[in-house]
Amino acid sequence: MSRSIHRRTFLTGAAVAAVAIAAPGASAVTGPRVRTAFTLPDDRAYPEGIALDPRTGDAYVGSFTTGAVYRAAAGSRAAEVFLAAGTDGRTTANGLKADRAGRLWVIDHTAGIDVYDLRDRSLLARFEAPQGDQHFLNDLAITADGTAYVTDSVRPLIYRITPADLARAHGGRAPLTAHVDLGRAVPPHGPDAYTLNGIVADPTGHRLFVVDMTGGGLYRVDAADGSVRQVTLHGGDLVHGDGLELSHRTLWAAHNTSNTLTRWHLSPDGTEAHLSRTLTDPALQIPTTLAHTPHGLLVVRSQFDKGGPMGQGTPTTPFTVARVTGM
Repeated sequence: MSRSIHRRTFLTGAAVAAVAIAAPGASAVTGPRVRTAFTLPDDRAYPEGIALDPRTGDAYVGSFTTGAVYRAAAGSRAAEVFLAAGTDGRTTANGLKADRAGRLWVIDHTAGIDVYDLRDRSLLARFEAPQGDQHFLNDLAITADGTAYVTDSVRPLIYRITPADLARAHGGRAPLTAHVDLGRAVPPHGPDAYTLNGIVADPTGHRLFVVDMTGGGLYRVDAADGSVRQVTLHGGDLVHGDGLELSHRTLWAAHNTSNTLTRWHLSPDGTEAHLSRTLTDPALQIPTTLAHTPHGLLVVRSQFDKGGPMGQGTPTTPFTVARVTGM
């Protein structure tokens, strides 16, 4: 649990009965189903991020409260510890991504980003968060050329780590530097509100899409020149938007405190998005991130509101990752 998150406010939303809604004009399809994909081994896991190894299909999940990382082999019903709690001094693990070069990227929102070799679990590099400035590193996307982009939820910034940066830092530490400031594009929010959260890249790596979870907006960012344009949303918004997933022009979003998943269709130029499906179900248990697979969406059930960073109570154990089909 972050030392700063207690002083900040998650947007609240009451859990409601399961509702699956197709957008006007959408064809009728079989309704979504929420089932358990696999379990996690720690009864205090409070998972946040998920990454799929594009080479093997293995899933990696990070613990927000301990910094542990778990691995569920493709097809497995139970994950095992991959990196133990406190590994390399990490106290939290939120955003995760695995790249095609066999590396796992793990965000500690209080400290920076650790990059591991998936073959032997060795730490390849650590990119340290700026000192002296308030920050909350949250999520990341990796483009086709191997560049990583990272959001900050308390400052409207996107940081960048290029392959050259990674090569220079190999085996050591390097500073994390800002690449894009969205301060002029994103509306101002109160001092205790989170702003940027989930981020994805299109297949070319030329465009990034990032959500403002408090304002509910989606922003298209040119990865090369940093220009920003707000995406026009039709049929809904992205309030409470946390993790994003993009496949071709289909965008999925996890809305954490409202226990909701949405599916959007992006226009060819990425300037518009049309809502095509919504699922609201308390069985999602505060969904924070998601990953698209041929067998449905893997959705992290954080249970942050059950004794975690969002409220008192007792979580249902074991913690699990859901598989959602029909979305």
